[in-house]
Amino acid sequence: MNRDLVNEICSALPGAVNSDPWGGGHDAWKVGDKMFASIGVKNDGVSVKTPSVEDAQLLIDLGRGVRAPYFHRSWLRLDWTQVPEDELRDRIETSYKIIFSGLTKKKQLKISGQ
Repeated sequence: MNRDLVNEICSALPGAVNSDPWGGGHDAWKVGDKMFASIGVKNDGVSVKTPSVEDAQLLIDLGRGVRAPYFHRSWLRLDWTQVPEDELRDRIETSYKIIFSGLTKKKQLKISGQ
C-alpha cells in the first residue's frame, strides 16, 4: 500500500478535496473544509480521526497505529506497510464520516447533492 492507494480511497468519497496547506508535499484530505486524512512528507503513513481519544489509545495499545504527530489525541497515524488494505480503507472512511457528521446540515446537503 502507498500514497496512491490512500489518495484513491479519499478521492472517491463525496466532496473530498485534496490540498497541501503546509507546503512541501503533504496531502491533506478535507470535506467541507475540515480535514479527515493527512499524508506527511515522509510518505509512510496516513493520519486519520477516530471517534474519541479513548478509541485512538486503544488502537495504539493494540499496535494498530501510533499517535499522530501534531494532531489532537483523537487522531491516529497508520503505517500503510503494516495495516491491511481493508482496515486502512475502513479507518479512512470512518474518519470521513466523523468529520462529515460534524458539518452543518446545510454543508452536508450541499455535499450530498440534495
